[in-house]
Parts: sequence; C-alpha cells; structure tokens
Amino acid sequence: MGENEDAPLPPLLVVDGANVVGSVPDGWWRDRRGAAERLRDALATVAERGLPDRPGPLEVVLVVEGAARGIAGLPHVRVVGASGSGDDRIVEVVRTARTEHPGRDCLVVTADRELRSRVTALGATVTGPRTVRP
Repeated sequence: MGENEDAPLPPLLVVDGANVVGSVPDGWWRDRRGAAERLRDALATVAERGLPDRPGPLEVVLVVEGAARGIAGLPHVRVVGASGSGDDRIVEVVRTARTEHPGRDCLVVTADRELRSRVTALGATVTGPRTVRP
C-alpha cells in the first residue's frame, strides 16, 4: 500500500468562470479569452495557498464556455470547457467528484442562484465570486 493512499483528498474548488469574470465590469467583454486566462492565472495562487476557510493546497477546476473554451490549464488549475451550458458542466464536475469521493469537501464559486441550488443539492457548498477575484 502506498503512503498516500489513505491521505485525504484536498478540497475541490470548482469555479464558474463566466460568472466570476462577469462579476466586475472591467472590460472583460472586449477579450473574453484573455479575461478567463487572467482568472486562471490568479487561481494558481489560490490552489497553492487556499482560501481563508480552506487552507491549501486545493484542487481547482475552472469551467469555461464560449470564447474562453480551449484555454490551457496550469499545473494547479484544471480547465474544463463546456460545449453547451457552463452550469450543466459545473453540475457534472460536482456530481462526479461527490460520487467518486462522497465525503470530499467541494466548494463552487458562483453568484448564479439556480446553479447554487443545483450544486448544494449534490452536497457542495457555495461562495461568491469575490472569494477568488484577482
């Protein structure tokens, strides 16, 4: 048995990229892909250091859609492109994580009320975009 087989998984942070990017009117609409890349870069620090109530490291998944699809991930930030609804893809990520590891701490970053309801029904907790805004 390997030494890390019993180690708990780090908390999973799932970020609604479109919602977080769109939470501040800083001109993101002129360069949606660039805005998503800046968010991804900022999330690398979050992955390493954690959040005030969740010390790092964290496993970070950034869900992107539309013009932001196709941006590359980073060593500590997995980028998942949504071919359809970003919300549906976030629910899928949470459902898979909670099915594979039922007790795993899963935090979703979004201000979308319907999405918040859908992921809390799966056992995730939610927080707003300010938690991770660069």
